[in-house]
Amino acid sequence: MLFNSYVFILLYLPIVFICYFLLQKLKFRTAAKGFLVLASLYFYSYWNVKYLPIMIVSILINFLLATLINKGIQGKKVILVLGIIFNISLLGYFKYSDFFLTNVNTLFQSNFPLLQLALPLAISFFTFQQIAYLVDSYRGETKGYSFLNYSFFVSFFPQLIAGPIVHHSEIIKQLEEPTHYKMNFDNISRGLYIFVIGLFKKVIIADTFAIWANDGYSNLANLTFVDSWIVTMSYTFQLYFDFSGYCDMAIGIALIFNLKLPINFNSPYKSLNIQDFWRRWHITLGRFFTKYIYFPLGGSRVGPIRRNFNLFIIFFISGLWHGAGWTFIIWGILHGVASITYRIWNQLGFKLPKLLAWFVTFLFVHIAWVYFRSPDVATANAMIVKMFSFGELPPKIASVVIGMGLPVQSAPNFFDLKLIILILIFLFIVVWMKNSVEKLNNFSFTIKNAAIISILAVISILYLNRVSEFLYFNF
Repeated sequence: MLFNSYVFILLYLPIVFICYFLLQKLKFRTAAKGFLVLASLYFYSYWNVKYLPIMIVSILINFLLATLINKGIQGKKVILVLGIIFNISLLGYFKYSDFFLTNVNTLFQSNFPLLQLALPLAISFFTFQQIAYLVDSYRGETKGYSFLNYSFFVSFFPQLIAGPIVHHSEIIKQLEEPTHYKMNFDNISRGLYIFVIGLFKKVIIADTFAIWANDGYSNLANLTFVDSWIVTMSYTFQLYFDFSGYCDMAIGIALIFNLKLPINFNSPYKSLNIQDFWRRWHITLGRFFTKYIYFPLGGSRVGPIRRNFNLFIIFFISGLWHGAGWTFIIWGILHGVASITYRIWNQLGFKLPKLLAWFVTFLFVHIAWVYFRSPDVATANAMIVKMFSFGELPPKIASVVIGMGLPVQSAPNFFDLKLIILILIFLFIVVWMKNSVEKLNNFSFTIKNAAIISILAVISILYLNRVSEFLYFNF
């Protein structure tokens, strides 16, 4: 079940909302939470019920281990290590087995059969959340949490499939507040406001850019220099509005249920350096890596060589977390090298003018996305070659350049010139305009806002017939 589907918007969400607050109204708070846990598990199993036992077993085992740790029994460090091994093994088995076997077969000319395992939805997200819970249990930060609250925290459906990677304190503490159990019309209006914005981003903007990006990548050989930039920029904006749209919709749905999720996306294409980009893109993932990997490795408290190595490890793991493939690993390595380079550059006291700093950052992020999107390294390399093949231009542009006496080759124009204008418009939007979270902070219910959101909702619902998964569902 997708947020951007008729069954979710017209059936699932209204039914779950009504039943949840009806139980609250009748003072059945425990039953209400239990109902929402069951509804979340149903939401999760809607794609494939075979995924459900994996998640349930993961919840049971992690809560049991955390309970043993909280009791302060001897060997709690061993229990923590076993818990982390269990979670990493579960993730590794389903996500990386075939990647490992493929590379072993290539390297040693062996013929181990691939397992052809289906990747359980959201396993990367709920695994990381539960690892954090185990570590915090070892630190004594999770005492007193009930199994029901824990299950609610892990399975809460708005953040379940593609984040944000929520910290246990952010959800469970809100469940303990009396105001959570009263229907809040301000939260409902604010939640619907940002949900519809996210829906519009996904259905109208991201899925439209997806058409051009997919078309271009499937016709790589026919692309000109200009075409290649249109294709790759289309994916850069598809990913932006797809992920941003999901984050908005998750925040909106949670608000309807009186829960505030952490901000996970904050105009990353406005960044003036790569460090700033990672403070804005998938914020909760960066927070997890910083708190549970970077700091335990020594963080910035160690010498410069070790510090840079720690930083590189974080981005290498980030690339591997996003996908079992060399393209993702290369993407992570590129960001690791860029982050280390920026840190050294910054320590030496160098500084670029703001416009140039933005351009360099955006250009790097854009080129790195080519590896993120491509099905294999060869395709990514071929696309980048196209992007810098200045001698091959569309006919109209080529005729002008040839008239200037420069040697270029004319090639068929794959895309319409209108797309360049559209890309420039959206570039202006993501760089200069306020984002949806900023708009939400200033939101007030007015007839004007209601009318605008109603129009966006109607337009989006009319296009739900081209339903597509969110890109981060694959990770």
